[in-house]
Amino acid sequence: MDNPGMERHGLIGWNELITNDLASAKSFYSELLDWQLTSVESENGEYAVVNVGDRKFAGMMKTPPMAGNTPPTWSCYVTVDDVDARCKRAESLGGKVIVPPTDIPNGGRFSFITDPQGATIGLITYTNN
Repeated sequence: MDNPGMERHGLIGWNELITNDLASAKSFYSELLDWQLTSVESENGEYAVVNVGDRKFAGMMKTPPMAGNTPPTWSCYVTVDDVDARCKRAESLGGKVIVPPTDIPNGGRFSFITDPQGATIGLITYTNN
């Protein structure tokens, strides 16, 4: 496993940038931080996987339609044992589900929630590590 955070409940396993200018973001971050990028196709178009050496830890993509007019934003995903159950638990604790549990083809299931103060975080359960 090249990213242990993707295997263990409670660890941040992935970071992701959504942006309206993917080409510029790829150029900026790869030149600034010496990141290696591998492009793959997704249902929303190009997805750039970020690597340092053999470790994959982030991705970048054009802002998806469900994000509306969200400005370019980095988000993190915490690995959880069951996205649906954790969303229900978040709501019972005063949080809100802002992106309902959604399947990622060949990847897992994710959601975005806010805590009671309004901070946003992603939850994800991986099916393919």
